[in-house]
Amino acid sequence: MYGPERPGLEQEALGTGLSWSVEHAHDRSTVNTAGPAAGLPNSRRLLRQPEAAQGQTGRRALYLLFANAEWSGATVSRSPSNPQLVLRPQDLVVLLRLALEQGPAPTYAALGAELGLTASEAHAAVERAVAARLAIKDGAGKPSVVRAALKAFVQHGARYCFPATQGALSRGVPTGYAASPLNEQIRPGSDPPPVWPWKKGTARGFAFHPLYPSVPEAAERNPALGELLALFDAVRGGSAREQALALALLEERLQP
Repeated sequence: MYGPERPGLEQEALGTGLSWSVEHAHDRSTVNTAGPAAGLPNSRRLLRQPEAAQGQTGRRALYLLFANAEWSGATVSRSPSNPQLVLRPQDLVVLLRLALEQGPAPTYAALGAELGLTASEAHAAVERAVAARLAIKDGAGKPSVVRAALKAFVQHGARYCFPATQGALSRGVPTGYAASPLNEQIRPGSDPPPVWPWKKGTARGFAFHPLYPSVPEAAERNPALGELLALFDAVRGGSAREQALALALLEERLQP
């Protein structure tokens, strides 16, 4: 999911208004920019398979390659037919991670590596958050969270933007009331707990799909982030009591 093959993103890349001319040799690829994209180091690049490979497959396959340089012009793509900017689930993951930062924000490369995103994806998430006034940038371009706005969004709006998506029994990582810190206040019942599906998980319960597929790994790397995400899952998918407890804890942890 995080490699060069990203199904569903071809339309997004083609909708940025950037024009690319691509040549490919067997040993290397050469990308020549054209139109408004000329000279931009971090645009999404379309790479066509070699002609021999095209003959084998019977069709032309397009691959998206993301450069890691930090360029802001191509990261927030909008459809020509609908220029309305839309927040994405990974944007909230990035915001909650930045809310934990006590000092300067990490680089986009480091942030992406921790969260299972590319540097370009992390940068695009920040750009959308800034446009939504959930984050700001300082004079050096370092992002920081607008805590009052983020708290209000998490408590009153995000559950409607990113509703709970649940599935069948699965192996994974406990979330919601079954994860820390709510599992210290809520006694588990006889029903299987909600879990983020993950092949390395040790719990079995009903699948509660995380905001982004890389969340289980990110939570393993950063337990404090995992707790914030589990609390948000309780807000968007828990009982009234679970929601009330989770909202109180989020209020405490996201204080300005």
